[in-house]
Amino acid sequence: MKKKIAGSLIVLVLGLLSMLIYTVQVMVYHSPRETGFYILQDIAFLPIQIAIGTVVLGRYLKRREIIERRKKINIVINTFFNEAGVDILKGINIFSKNYVELNERLNVHVDWNVKIFSDTVKYLKKADMQIECSYDGLIHLTELMKSKRSDLIRLLENPNLLEHDTFTDMLLSIFHVMEELIARDTFEVDNKADMEHLGKDIERALKALLIEWLEYMRHLRVEYPYLYSFMARKNPFSEEGNIAIGK
Repeated sequence: MKKKIAGSLIVLVLGLLSMLIYTVQVMVYHSPRETGFYILQDIAFLPIQIAIGTVVLGRYLKRREIIERRKKINIVINTFFNEAGVDILKGINIFSKNYVELNERLNVHVDWNVKIFSDTVKYLKKADMQIECSYDGLIHLTELMKSKRSDLIRLLENPNLLEHDTFTDMLLSIFHVMEELIARDTFEVDNKADMEHLGKDIERALKALLIEWLEYMRHLRVEYPYLYSFMARKNPFSEEGNIAIGK
């Protein structure tokens, strides 16, 4: 309310100041006809000024705002994968029965191009993860999720992620797996129905996490080659397992 009042006062003061200047002009030069002509000329240019100020400049500022938001989102995504995402990816990926096949397809190399990333994402969207739950694996994943719980909650509270639907959906799928695991006192691996339920939740989270990881790597490949080189050498599917160049 105060901002609206302040804005109205500014408009009123500027309007009165303009009238005062025109009045002084008439009194000094004694030419009301010419003054009226210039007033109308100024008014005639108002639509053009508004068009430039609101449409052209507005679009430019909006694009800048979108770019800045994307940068903030990418910083959040980078933080997630460095602090929690890669560890969770390793912890969940062991449940896949076709673990070897996935590793071969996802062994990102420094020389990967955009087309390879696109083809791999298409493969993942259609891939059958073939999840198999084991007692030891579930125990390990539960402890891992507990250690990353605060990081996930903090990310979900970040308003910048509202602009990135797929990443938010991925976080929610991971968070759901975490809640399912923590809610159980023990894991009855002989309970087929419960293991199938957990398997579907893990499969959903794994597929979403793998796709977002690939999209993140593709973004680094295009925008930040030096970061991509490092992340490609330390990726969880690397056969070499060594980030040193030339080894």
